[in-house]
Amino acid sequence: MQYSNVQQFYFSATGSTQKVVREIGSHFSQEASRRDILREHFITPETVDGDTLAVIGVPVYSGRIPELCLEMLGKLKGNKTPAIAVVVYGNRDYDDALLELTELLQSNGFFVLGAGAFVAQHSIFPRVAAARPDQSDMRRIAEFSQQCKAKLSRMTGEEAPIRVKGNFPYKKAGSVPLKPSVGKQCNACGACARVCPAGAISRENPPAKNKALCISCAACVAACPQDAQAFRGVPYTLFGMLFERKCSPRREPEVFV
Repeated sequence: MQYSNVQQFYFSATGSTQKVVREIGSHFSQEASRRDILREHFITPETVDGDTLAVIGVPVYSGRIPELCLEMLGKLKGNKTPAIAVVVYGNRDYDDALLELTELLQSNGFFVLGAGAFVAQHSIFPRVAAARPDQSDMRRIAEFSQQCKAKLSRMTGEEAPIRVKGNFPYKKAGSVPLKPSVGKQCNACGACARVCPAGAISRENPPAKNKALCISCAACVAACPQDAQAFRGVPYTLFGMLFERKCSPRREPEVFV
């Protein structure tokens, strides 16, 4: 199957999913178009042409795709468009997220030729999977990309859908009770409000955060130039100790082609 261009789509609050998707895309084209759906929402449905390769990546929250991502990707349509599905998680487990993404894309007109679950530094507990994706991960990403490239060159349009790990019905979506708070060093620059995908931070008064809207994505933490936005407090410290003890053993990428 021939493709004329490559389009990358990703929701990446802290930059990890973007890094993985861009690395995969680079093995197909150095001139791929990129769409950060965290910052460039789909206002109306958009269709990716059938002669385009789409690389689509989202993070995993509690073993599922975040509801906000599902809403955005629901507006992204394919036309028998070849696609690579990517989920990125913080070393605990990706559970049903890769199956969920693959089935969503296929129901929206994409043909998912390859899918992968990759590990990145945990966005809430950064000592888990620290500095990942690392060199070993990047080598595995390169191998996966080449596998997808070889498969794409052989495709005739009669291929059966790939099978990926996961269960249906999907596990129940959970919410994270831990939310970032604002420290005294905040100078109300508004960087956090500009990147918050949920609209939980007031642009006029950034320290005023709507915790009911916050999805704990840590975009504000990554964007704050003063390091004022952070997860903190006794519950965070205690839960972090338990999480690190349970989830620190290294997990490796899993791919399906």
